[in-house]
Amino acid sequence: MGAVKSKRIPRAVREQQMLDAAVRTFGRRGYTAASMDEIAELAGVSKPLVYLYLNSKEELFTACIRREATALVEAVRAGASPGLPADRQLWSGLTAFFTHTARHPDAWAVLHLQARTHGEAFAAEVATMRAEVVAFVTELILAAAREAHQDPDLPGGEISGLAEALVGAAEALADWANATPGVTARQASATLMNFSWEGLGDLMAGRRWSPSDGAEGSTADPGPVAHAGRTSPVR
Repeated sequence: MGAVKSKRIPRAVREQQMLDAAVRTFGRRGYTAASMDEIAELAGVSKPLVYLYLNSKEELFTACIRREATALVEAVRAGASPGLPADRQLWSGLTAFFTHTARHPDAWAVLHLQARTHGEAFAAEVATMRAEVVAFVTELILAAAREAHQDPDLPGGEISGLAEALVGAAEALADWANATPGVTARQASATLMNFSWEGLGDLMAGRRWSPSDGAEGSTADPGPVAHAGRTSPVR
């Protein structure tokens, strides 16, 4: 009998295996310390094959960033169920975000730490992903605010700033949650909702905080913006 030929693995499957190995290596060892030899060994292929498929370490890292950024954005968008009240959409989107970053800590390390600190080209790839998430959150908050005010022309500038702040807080909280044993995605989401939603609710109701008429930094009572009796939307 002749030798049995091994089944050929399709290029697309092999490439994903390489990317899986690369994300794990870059996420755990860092871009600089990660070697193509290590990535090839983890993927179960030869180093020349990695170069044949992905040309260079830089292109391999870029491919990792693009794949993981796409997966994260898709997870957040899929999680924010349309048709729900604004707070529930934000809650479900945040829960999807924290669930994804908890399940893929190496990918999150690549996106949030490695890509931002190893060159402008890598940082730009992540900035594109982040801008999409911020735009999505802006749309969500703006739609809710305009509905609350019954004003379709409510300016979006202030809402955009809030969305930037909210996304930044979510990123920092994901780092904390991944480094803190026992913190679940639901707990991280509730933490951010309890931190942010009360203030967003005030904005939607037309109640804005402003400094007193006295000297800057005064601790005087801000007046009508006090929060009385509001309960968290999340249980």
